Amino acid sequence: MEKEHQIFGIRAIIEAIQAGKEVDKVFLQKDAQGELMKDLLKVMKRNNINFTYVPVEKLNRLTPNNHQGAVATIAPISFYEIENLVETILEKNNNPLFLVLDQISDARNFGAIIRTAECTGVDGIIVQKSGAAPVNGDTVKTSAGAVFNIPICRVEHIKDAIFFLQSSGIKTIAATEKTDQNIYDLSLNEPIAIIMGSEDRGINPSVLKIVDEKAKLPMYGTIGSLNVSVACGAFLYEAVRQRN
Repeated sequence: MEKEHQIFGIRAIIEAIQAGKEVDKVFLQKDAQGELMKDLLKVMKRNNINFTYVPVEKLNRLTPNNHQGAVATIAPISFYEIENLVETILEKNNNPLFLVLDQISDARNFGAIIRTAECTGVDGIIVQKSGAAPVNGDTVKTSAGAVFNIPICRVEHIKDAIFFLQSSGIKTIAATEKTDQNIYDLSLNEPIAIIMGSEDRGINPSVLKIVDEKAKLPMYGTIGSLNVSVACGAFLYEAVRQRN
């Protein structure tokens, strides 16, 4: 974690959240007690801030300062609202390409996906606030700085984002092995949003029920799946191929 992207101390974290800072995640000491800690928990829950309990040794590694049992990561970018993002993109591009990430939790995978998305002309990335990888130093490094060049928006629920995209005339396509349809048989030369699932669970079944199309990559080896960032690259470059 890069020091300029962290806050330590319970009161400082509460004030950062209340001031509207882009707090990605808060690490709390496992056995921490007290009224101030209770106040922090209330503020985090009210603002849907991700938090996790960790041993005090981890907090000591994150900062040599008096952390009081709490260290927060601050995103180095500002996030977009989905309504503003989609409306702005549609005004200047009648054939947009969006990427929806359903709880990609590994920061390096997230960074690699952002890098590929920027290289393939993706207009915007949509992630869920809870369960998603943070935008931290690892993300920035793995994205080779692309994180600063592509709009990213965070939503409360992926399903609501998909409904909004569909109502805006954008076809939603889920990347999943739970289909007989091959990605190479689908038209990607139209307004679309490609949905990629998490590393271990894939796309949530409730999300799969509402998408417009499902598609998979052909697999010829004995291993049944690709790394999510590699699969995402294959999907995005097929979209590039069709659009060119």
